[in-house]
Amino acid sequence: MTVEVAGTRDLEAETPKPVATPTEDSLPRRFADFETLGAALDYAATGQRGLNFHDARGTLTRAYRFAELRDDAQAMGRRLVAAGIKPQDRVAIVAETSAEFAALFFGTVYAGAWPVPLPLPTSFGGRDSYVEQLRVQLSSCAPVMLIYPPELAQMGADAARAAGTEGIDWAELMQRPAPALTLPRANGDDIAYLQYSSGSTRFPHGVAITHHALLNNLTAHAYGMQLVAKDRCISWLPWYHDMGLVGCFLSPVANQVSTDYLKTEDFARRPLAWLDLISRNPGNSISYSPTFGYDICARRISSQTKASDRFDLSRWRLAGNGADMIRPDVMQCFVDVFADAGFKASAFLPSYGLAEATLAVSIMPPAEGIRVELVEETQLSGVAAGEDRPQRYRAIVNCGKPVKDMKVEIREEDGRPLPERAIGKLWCSGPSLMVGYFRDQAATDACLVDGWLDTGDMGYLSDGYVYIVGRAKDMIIVNGRNHWPQDIEWAVEQLPGFKAGDIAAFAITTPGGEETPAVLVQCRSSDDAERVRLREEIRERVRSVTGMNCVIELIPPRTLPRTSSGKLSRAKARNLYLSGDIKPYDLAA
Repeated sequence: MTVEVAGTRDLEAETPKPVATPTEDSLPRRFADFETLGAALDYAATGQRGLNFHDARGTLTRAYRFAELRDDAQAMGRRLVAAGIKPQDRVAIVAETSAEFAALFFGTVYAGAWPVPLPLPTSFGGRDSYVEQLRVQLSSCAPVMLIYPPELAQMGADAARAAGTEGIDWAELMQRPAPALTLPRANGDDIAYLQYSSGSTRFPHGVAITHHALLNNLTAHAYGMQLVAKDRCISWLPWYHDMGLVGCFLSPVANQVSTDYLKTEDFARRPLAWLDLISRNPGNSISYSPTFGYDICARRISSQTKASDRFDLSRWRLAGNGADMIRPDVMQCFVDVFADAGFKASAFLPSYGLAEATLAVSIMPPAEGIRVELVEETQLSGVAAGEDRPQRYRAIVNCGKPVKDMKVEIREEDGRPLPERAIGKLWCSGPSLMVGYFRDQAATDACLVDGWLDTGDMGYLSDGYVYIVGRAKDMIIVNGRNHWPQDIEWAVEQLPGFKAGDIAAFAITTPGGEETPAVLVQCRSSDDAERVRLREEIRERVRSVTGMNCVIELIPPRTLPRTSSGKLSRAKARNLYLSGDIKPYDLAA
């Protein structure tokens, strides 16, 4: 006889576990050919696919069909209209990877207003720095309200108060009634959202993107990646960055692709959970990452562990790579580690894009993998090598062909088009370009000229493919010779004990008025003699690459600043160093 004790019933048995939305669906797929983003969700809602949210261990916590998202978003839109939100108002939303943010983003779109995704706090800078970052961005976009998750209520409220706007946590907003009222009807030329780039937040630029521009770029994603019925997206990228927001949230909605999400902070703690999700996907996986994501995974797996014992990456059809300079050495290391688990190098999908073009400018044709060209240093620097220096080459990664409807030109500084294989400024033109920077006509006029966008990046074209050399604004010019900071940083990373993200190189002006490279290196040694030895080793390494004596500074770990997407911010590192906020170790000369 079994006696049931009150309160000991199996709660797990009572609560059914969520079931992921299907990969395949009978709904005919449309490649984002809609008038507005709201219309795209309306169509996706007639099928069975949707968004799936997982915890830090990769366990599914919520399956969110597009139909449920549409219903929640329309209810949220009515709440916002009832709260006084009007068409063209800005609604700032802290972009946590969650069903709540998804409903708020689309709810704002349904209300005719402009959602403005803002970043979550990072581990760098602390509370005050985050509140100030929000305040500056709020001052830029002048929203009617800032909406944030309950766990950030205090910081969100402080930022809203400092910017003179209403702050509310989304749990409270969702408890309000959703009155039966008619939502405004958008058209394709209306602004769909504002996107802040992940760079400096002192003078933020809100990129204004129309529905037409967005959907044109999302169509280009589908054609560029050659989407098929069995494709499923897996992502840990943050939704406050263009690759995460546009590529891994809005594109799956507009192209009706079921998607599995890890939160970015969970990926940072347990990066291999990303590969676990890919392994469990029975269909074809599409998953993007900057170079550092692949690097972290390759480093994290134990040298004593066979990748095939844990992972099955044989169905990873497209391993996208973008958002920073693509490093072929890191990609090769990833292949070396995970080929045993079925990963194919041909799955790599290099691409190039930026928020000002909505996202994608070029995508590698699927199955072509990473293709590299060796470019002689003098072509990058514009100065002939001296007789005392050997020829040096740098590997430049092919970032694919311009996406559907996008044109690319390489131009001289004076705007003249350059021939094939000549390095210059990359300009692009197409229907997915931004309207401009919100409330900053001068900055808009500086980069948008006669329907063409000056991307600020340097590159060249070869046989119709785009090759990116680096950011023009990052270039270090000393004695008429151009030096890319990536070259200096990569050289130092090859020394034992250093890794990607430990080094920042930039130009400074000496007391004598000359420009010289400065190299900040995060050092983990606590021994002064060892630090002195490392500094000299680094100095010699940099001299061998640049032919110059550089300022080498060793700094404490976790000192170098990051952008909201996790990339090194050289500009901010330079400013912090010059202002004395980054304090190098005091070493003997």
